[in-house]
Amino acid sequence: MSTLCQKETRTPATCLGSGSTQGLHSSNGDDVERECSRKPDQKPLKCYRVGDPTAMFSPNSPHLSSRGSVIKWFWDSAEEGYRTYHMDEYDEDKNPNGIINLGTSENKLCFDLLTRRLSQSDMLWVEPSLLQYPDWRGHLFLREEVARFLSFYCKSPAPLKPENVVVLNGCASLFSALATVLCEAGEAFLIPAPYYGSITQHVCLYGGVRLVCVYLDSEVTGLETRPFQLTVEKLEMALQGANSEGVKVKGLILINPHNPLGDVYSLGELQEYLDFAKRHELHVIVDEIYLLSVFEKSVEFHSVLSLERLPDSQRTHVMWAASKDFGMSGIRFGTLYTENRDVATAVASLCRYHSLSGLVQYQMAQLFRDRDWINQVYLPENHARLKAAHTYVSEELRALGIPFLSRGAGFFIWANLGKYLPEATFEQEMLLWRRFLDNKVLLSFGKAFECKEPGWFRLVFSDRMHRLRLGMQRVRQVLESESQVAADAPSCQTQEPRGPRSHCED
Repeated sequence: MSTLCQKETRTPATCLGSGSTQGLHSSNGDDVERECSRKPDQKPLKCYRVGDPTAMFSPNSPHLSSRGSVIKWFWDSAEEGYRTYHMDEYDEDKNPNGIINLGTSENKLCFDLLTRRLSQSDMLWVEPSLLQYPDWRGHLFLREEVARFLSFYCKSPAPLKPENVVVLNGCASLFSALATVLCEAGEAFLIPAPYYGSITQHVCLYGGVRLVCVYLDSEVTGLETRPFQLTVEKLEMALQGANSEGVKVKGLILINPHNPLGDVYSLGELQEYLDFAKRHELHVIVDEIYLLSVFEKSVEFHSVLSLERLPDSQRTHVMWAASKDFGMSGIRFGTLYTENRDVATAVASLCRYHSLSGLVQYQMAQLFRDRDWINQVYLPENHARLKAAHTYVSEELRALGIPFLSRGAGFFIWANLGKYLPEATFEQEMLLWRRFLDNKVLLSFGKAFECKEPGWFRLVFSDRMHRLRLGMQRVRQVLESESQVAADAPSCQTQEPRGPRSHCED
């Protein structure tokens, strides 16, 4: 695209069966075959959107402040599926007809390994210093271990420094803290969309910061492109568009490996994105929470911390947490690495609200020290189990003829169920999501990730096989029912296509 995209459109990009077919081989080692063309009279996708998450909000409680009402509204509007799941959670013995959760990105494959390791005697230690207020940045012994851990697994060319490490209770807190200390209320970050939708809450609720979505689409335009590919050109257009609306953009958020796409940026792409940010004096927040969850051997992950030289080290901030790579979402451990001492100090000041207990800090340090267990026991087994689960769900989707993307990283597959939508609208996408939930399986719908094209869903596969089998059986039942309804409907030659169509092999 060589010109700024139109800023308003109601028609999503639609991939039509009559389009041209191209067989592509991406740099990530996945074969991608596309059938995609745009209607001659169809407007191009709006290439960006300045988010205002409370635009549709109206206060409904006389007991809350306006800020409290917004916070409650976020909970009411964004947590419906998760709350429903927790009220009717599947259990093999106690509730076999409960909801199977294929929507929440948690790794449930290695509880046996983690339980044994965390129950060993070296993890059970109490001393007075662990029961007192710590350095708000985190105990020095933990920050030293984090620096060594990230130096090794991120392949840093030089040892990372403990004084540049800040420890908080999870990446949600890190996003909130960074948004608060980097931006004024009403300022914004660029973020490629689709993206992990909870980031909207993380940056908005405390800091009042907005997101400018850089819309990516599934259309493949050449042999060197892939679906939902981020380019500097798209970043430039979104930044230009936000500036034209009077919105000050302070930074760029990158998720690598990506949620929900499973994409892994090449070293060249990372360099281009960082160079773009430096040109415009933007901070870059790099979320590498899945850095140890790349299970496909042909996929090479490059941490930002592996670069010989950062284009702008004072504006580059890297976060990681144990929740995904170690299947410990309940532990609430997250860490920031930044060479900007002012940013580190400001975030550390907020750690008094987001710190970890001393006992958890001790356990995490012990875990990071045990490199033999991580390298020889945990990571090989975790990757093997992720690979097996991914293979099973991939084969199920292929059997159903469902196009999908998955690059061999993370816990999820990005699947296109658009052919099951009577019309290519987000209303129909939501109705399909509710039919899944009524059939006792929870998925995540594309609109929750700010996907511009209706019909995409995220399926999480990082669960035990008997749960996956039951979950996919319920998915199949819903889709077969939808297909039967469509088959029974009166045919019409002028009927609109049922949604975006593509064929993407992992």
